[in-house]
Amino acid sequence: MSELLDWFKRRVKRKTFKILNNHLKATMRAIEGLMEVIGAMVQGNLDGVPAIIDRIEKAEEEADSLRRKLMEELAGEKLSLIDREDLMHLVKRVDMVADWCRESARVLRVIYKRSFPNGLMKDIESMAKGVEECALALQRAIEVMSESPEKALEKADEVERLEEKVDELHEKARFSMIEEKGIEAGVLILISSLLGSIENVADACEDACDQIRVIVVRSMQMKG
Repeated sequence: MSELLDWFKRRVKRKTFKILNNHLKATMRAIEGLMEVIGAMVQGNLDGVPAIIDRIEKAEEEADSLRRKLMEELAGEKLSLIDREDLMHLVKRVDMVADWCRESARVLRVIYKRSFPNGLMKDIESMAKGVEECALALQRAIEVMSESPEKALEKADEVERLEEKVDELHEKARFSMIEEKGIEAGVLILISSLLGSIENVADACEDACDQIRVIVVRSMQMKG
């Protein structure tokens, strides 16, 4: 049986929770950076793109470091094995959101100066906006998990719907990509990789929300 949500309520001011919150903030900074890069490309303001990509990479590195620290802290917490594993799985899945942002940034560092057809660039921008909505809904689900488990489940469902929307946008972008003429084969390969990485950010948000469901449902079953 799970007491993890009660543990969340009791220990908000503990070091563990400071690390958890900082990890989530670092992940959201990676998302924000991805949006900035794509927005700059849409507007043609490319001079600042390398610095933004550097910030994305720094945010991912910070998230990775905080994930390791959190694992160390959890080893000393008075939690059942299953509760500790549930929380570790949640953090690992949130960490994948930052990882895929960084992978997207790596591809963008190579191709951001290339000229993108307007239709394809708008499709990429739409995917990125969908991913940002996924991440914001995930953030909210984590924030309300202990105080309102039902609201957390609603937000998890919202992430799932948004992720499906990103899937549809990905399909549309692939059609746009193959219909465009005059794009070098190597650039097309990298654009395809970029689209996949952006979609994987949304997938990682959905995976994290699946773990939120596990934690919430286990807790509700215990109380029921």
